[in-house]
Amino acid sequence: MAGGWSRDGAVQDQIDASVEDEVQRARSQLNQGESATECEECDRPIPEARRKAIPGVRLCVECQSALEKQETRSGSINRRGSKDSQLR
Repeated sequence: MAGGWSRDGAVQDQIDASVEDEVQRARSQLNQGESATECEECDRPIPEARRKAIPGVRLCVECQSALEKQETRSGSINRRGSKDSQLR
């Protein structure tokens, strides 16, 4: 059910488009090509099992985990400006 002047299904179309955009963004960030044998950050060897599991890998597990934690912290959502918080 759509509201206002929008047609039926418009909300779902917008949701589907948002999901597709995010999937494309995530795919564009995947590594490609041959995996490195040593970590680009710490120069430790990258195990063969990791290189086979993730084509194009450039970081060891520890450095990849640290990078993902850093990205999570910097990409946090400010919920103070959300509509829900303004209603309370």
